[in-house]
Amino acid sequence: MSYVMNTYAQLPVTFVKGEGVWLWSDAGEKYLDALSGVAVCGLGHCHPRLAEALCRQARTLIHTSNIYFIEKQEQLAARLISLSGMEKAFFCNSGAEANEAAIKLARLYGHNKGVSLPTIVVMERAFHGRTMATLTATGNRKVQAGFEPLLSGFVRVPYNNLEAVRQVAVNNKNVVAVLVEPFQGEGGVNIPQAHYLHELRTICDEYGWLLMLDEVQSGIGRSGKWFAFQHSEIVPDVMTLAKGLGSGVPIGSCLARGIAANTFKPGNHASTFGGNPLACTAAIETLAVLEEDELINHASALGKFIHDRLESQLAGLDKVVEIRSQGLMIGIELAMPCTELVRRALEQKLLINVTSEKVVRLLPALVMKQEEAVLVVDTVCQLIKEFVVAG
Repeated sequence: MSYVMNTYAQLPVTFVKGEGVWLWSDAGEKYLDALSGVAVCGLGHCHPRLAEALCRQARTLIHTSNIYFIEKQEQLAARLISLSGMEKAFFCNSGAEANEAAIKLARLYGHNKGVSLPTIVVMERAFHGRTMATLTATGNRKVQAGFEPLLSGFVRVPYNNLEAVRQVAVNNKNVVAVLVEPFQGEGGVNIPQAHYLHELRTICDEYGWLLMLDEVQSGIGRSGKWFAFQHSEIVPDVMTLAKGLGSGVPIGSCLARGIAANTFKPGNHASTFGGNPLACTAAIETLAVLEEDELINHASALGKFIHDRLESQLAGLDKVVEIRSQGLMIGIELAMPCTELVRRALEQKLLINVTSEKVVRLLPALVMKQEEAVLVVDTVCQLIKEFVVAG
């Protein structure tokens, strides 16, 4: 693409049509999508109910400014609050913007408490976005390199290490919040110990910190619950959403409860496009289809089926370090860099991803059928076997 900035190492294929978990290229070739736009298209491609809802709304009203009341925004906020147990919602356009809102909220919360240098605890291997604040919060030097100086106001600890958080609590009186992914996606599909979020909730309560969960990838049913924190039976103070919320229409949200819900005042934060009628319609319809078609339970059951089949076919392969999954967030860690598998899968007309250089990541649409999952697993396992033998 001669006129587009060179920010992506793009694969040699152009898609022109989608239906369910299938995509068709401009050459007329059919591909099985096991990535769903990196956890975005939870309803698959071109879901008929979503398409019709968007057409109706586009013929009625696409955008108004947030200086006016937006009925669809209030409707969506009410639904998200009902599902999550939160109290207030701010709408934006992406996961990075949702996390940026959470970071700003935490800093304002800290200043309101008299903390002059509010600090947020973040995690190694985390990914929160590519704006300057979210890039700083991200625990990946590779994506930060070249963009220094990064921002102050963050202290980093290992993921899934509660003792490290407790040490920070003792030694740093400026901490006001913890920002963490319930399950790390970009960092390698890392699943913490079962009591991790519960203990983080306890620490935050003890020290008066906000517990802020980045559910940009893990939310909206992908983990087998509406939100990943619901596996731990705790409720955060702040939660961010995006990706699957609009099924491909850009929308993000920062939800909050308690004191965090009322920290922002008019003029503290804003978004030109955030929560406009078209984007909110996409999210409202997405949530309705997920509920009515019982796709959350399906994601849980299908995720277990995929995990078990992967373990069965890859058992005894010493180059397979671990298979990790929660719902339809699935990672296969190899003992060697394996980004080459993305190209090899593409040649087999299968779309997958490799993250953290060594983790094959599968993020299928929540509408994927079992027979389609079988095709994904069998193809991936064959590719891995051939790759590790050749390596």
